[in-house]
Amino acid sequence: MTNAHAARDIDTSKPHSARMYDYYLGGKDHFEVDKQAAEAVSNVFTGVFVAARENRGFMHRATRVLAREHGIRQWLDIGTGIPTEPNLHQVAQSVVPEARVVYADNDPLVLKYAERLMRSTRQGRTAYVQADVNDPETLLNSPEVAEILDFDKPIALSLNALLHFVTDEQDPYGIVDRLLSVLPSGSALAISHVTPDFAPGIWEKVTAIYDEAGTPVKVRTKDEVARFFTGLDLLDPGIAVGWRWRPDPVTEEWSEDEAPTDAKVSLWTGVGIKP
Repeated sequence: MTNAHAARDIDTSKPHSARMYDYYLGGKDHFEVDKQAAEAVSNVFTGVFVAARENRGFMHRATRVLAREHGIRQWLDIGTGIPTEPNLHQVAQSVVPEARVVYADNDPLVLKYAERLMRSTRQGRTAYVQADVNDPETLLNSPEVAEILDFDKPIALSLNALLHFVTDEQDPYGIVDRLLSVLPSGSALAISHVTPDFAPGIWEKVTAIYDEAGTPVKVRTKDEVARFFTGLDLLDPGIAVGWRWRPDPVTEEWSEDEAPTDAKVSLWTGVGIKP
């Protein structure tokens, strides 16, 4: 699919989760319908902007930890979303310039902006594949994956803010197991996932907004998120709220509204290594 085809396939008549997330991050790649839905969410869950920021922060830290401490040089990032700098490959290549990254998303809007994900270092490689996590076989057998990733060497599977868009009926645990099954020993799984654990009443309202927009959401408890890491060796501090997972030293003072709390972030995160 070309970028021109992608532009024609973009439906601006109803909100889309990727464009709503772009709004939460302060981006410009969304439409009025997305802004309205995102503001409806923020009226119910006032921490959503903090949560989006901390989700990105977790991705950055997890990527650096895997590159620096665990020798990871390859990433498969599914559910990429609209590019927001620094993107995963930029973080990875700032540590290891030879890092290789394949991005995958099923959203035509992401394809439209995919060239932003192709700006690799000379030593590294990046690619983008239009694919759906609910069809792991097609994704894993795509030419882009075969060309960029070496499945004889460790690969980090990055599923950030993705699995809460996979309902129980779609078998998220089976999908993750299938993706991990083809990765060699030493590979990694990084997940961030929305949770109702800190404010269940709020999340009932938030999921209703997404359901109305045509994007079902399944929030999960800490134990349910931990289940994705069955058989893996969890890195310290285990399953943690996003802002508590190996936080960077504080370099700026947040206002009271911007400061993270567990309830504002409402994301369980974790990184595991395949034995």
